Amino acid sequence: MVAFPILVIGAEGQLARALGRRKVVDGHPILCRGRPDADIADPRTLQRLFGELAPIAVVNAAAYTAVDKAEEDRATAFAVNAEGPEHLARLCRNAQIPLIQISTDYVFDGTGRTPYRETDAIAPLGVYGASKAAGEGAVRQTCPRHLILRTSWLYSMDGHNFLKSMIRLGAGHDELAIVDDQHGTPTWTHDISAAIVAILRRVLAEEDGPWGTYHLTSSGQTTWLGFAAEIFRLGAAAGLKTPRLKAITTAEYPASVRRPAYSVLDNSKIAMTFDIRLPPWQMSLAQCFAHSQSLASEEKVA
Repeated sequence: MVAFPILVIGAEGQLARALGRRKVVDGHPILCRGRPDADIADPRTLQRLFGELAPIAVVNAAAYTAVDKAEEDRATAFAVNAEGPEHLARLCRNAQIPLIQISTDYVFDGTGRTPYRETDAIAPLGVYGASKAAGEGAVRQTCPRHLILRTSWLYSMDGHNFLKSMIRLGAGHDELAIVDDQHGTPTWTHDISAAIVAILRRVLAEEDGPWGTYHLTSSGQTTWLGFAAEIFRLGAAAGLKTPRLKAITTAEYPASVRRPAYSVLDNSKIAMTFDIRLPPWQMSLAQCFAHSQSLASEEKVA
């Protein structure tokens, strides 16, 4: 019996790498593909890939995430974040398979003061958020069997993210100025990948899954400064250099686009529907450090 694969688009991204480590879901291998074989902005490569692999489900983890650069590169941001998901959604609709689209807290404007629900109005502040919102809309309109997962402040020891930046900058500076008036929830890609596997198990077993939009982040909230402080607290125990941290405001930080001042997401819907509850962000960050040290030790032994 042929085990049709689960196709993950965006192989070089940190979430795709986390999913790739899961290897298999109920007998279905997880195959991560990226450019040039799977170029989210080139529908011909996607169609060719569908023909070769005949996936049973697709996770779109590909994204243009350079928030500031997107303001000057609107065409590319929309090609990757909006038009690409529409291409995938059309292929998934025609194949009658589920599509999981990864989205972002940046679809909100950050003027709220309580965690955003899926039903709250979106109002992105910049091109990045607008392009991701357009991608959400395209998926909703095109593919009935879809799940849109909004997450936030993703980090891991892979790729480019705040955690990696802090470790790198901390090694070369005695003091770092960190924004302390933007509130959100750091979320480990390992936790997100585990949740996606649980979701896939259910939707692959049910003809009529609980389709729609869901928020999926760690629990709790903090600021970028709070996130950095916890990174260096854990890093000190791991032998990393610990710089002084200086709190600054968003207005003091040079950026070409506004970020949401508050983008905490309410996770109650995914908890009720899928029984998925991610750990507090501090606990997951500690596990991320421990996991990294464990892998490093294994590599030394090998």
